[in-house]
Amino acid sequence: MAEKYVAYVGSYTHEKSRGIHIFDCDVEKGRITEREEVEVDNPSFVTLSRNGKYLYSICDQGVMSFKIESDGSLSFVNVASINGMRGCHISVSRDDNYIVVSGYHDGKITVLNVDENGRIGSIADEVFHKGTGSIADRNFRPHISCTIFTPDEDLLCACDLGIDQIKVYKFNHNNGKIELYDIIRTQLESAPRKMIFSADGRFAYVLCELKNYVNVYSYDSNPESKQRFELVQNIFTIRKQHKNNSSAADIMLINDGNNMICSNAGDNTVTIYNVDKKTGQMQSISSLPISGDYPKYVNVFPDNKHIMCMNNESNSITIFTIHYDKGLIVMNGPELHISKPNNMVIKKIDGE
Repeated sequence: MAEKYVAYVGSYTHEKSRGIHIFDCDVEKGRITEREEVEVDNPSFVTLSRNGKYLYSICDQGVMSFKIESDGSLSFVNVASINGMRGCHISVSRDDNYIVVSGYHDGKITVLNVDENGRIGSIADEVFHKGTGSIADRNFRPHISCTIFTPDEDLLCACDLGIDQIKVYKFNHNNGKIELYDIIRTQLESAPRKMIFSADGRFAYVLCELKNYVNVYSYDSNPESKQRFELVQNIFTIRKQHKNNSSAADIMLINDGNNMICSNAGDNTVTIYNVDKKTGQMQSISSLPISGDYPKYVNVFPDNKHIMCMNNESNSITIFTIHYDKGLIVMNGPELHISKPNNMVIKKIDGE
């Protein structure tokens, strides 16, 4: 591939990492090479603006904004407070006017205004989740782990793994205000961790951390519909005999939506699925080890031929070649050493 890409890796900085790691990508070889590190206090999650001009990062002070230069380097824009404990996830509206921060520690959604120059502004709205979950160690009070817009951006869905709910909000694009619209109640002690949508917007996939499965929902974009989300499948992320010592970590649709990958912490595997794009349902192909500990996040190279696992506990990134026809992943080169990698985004750049 002639195009040039860079990868931005968010990390925790309480050990050796100092912030956001910037890697140059060799897509053809399926390898990444670290270029530099930008100092940020605990950039545990990074994401791109929809226009690709800016990178937003969680930090101890709130949320930080960077301009992405033509060579992929980062220039600081500003930092804004979220008036609460450090967030864990960021979503961006399609028009780039708002970013939404999920609060794991305090169970809070924060909507922030963003101007046309990528500068993060004031708080447009903030909502605390209330309630109690089960008596399990992890999910007994609100923990919002992911907040995502529906593809039509009519609704905002907040996965709360602490109370086994996905709260669905109407989103006002004129002022950034949110209003509770519906609640999707997942299985007891399932801990819904992450939600993603198919490219055509017809299906939603919810990763349930503690039960180690994915719930598949059909999505009806018609605002007059009585049931916008309907459960159509529930499928395990790991082999059943391993479910007691593992927790599902991350999911990603790949290969033009024909496949899904899921990482499993504890089990330390990646599961590959075939996806029926007509029904949204999945079929497990294989579940294979990732040569690391706690694969908290996964990503795929732009050519869909290699996947990367960010192994938070073993301080490494491992890369594998995917063989879709055989359902196999084969390790591609040695592991990369990086302290506490947490997530990654990949960006096409213009060049130097």
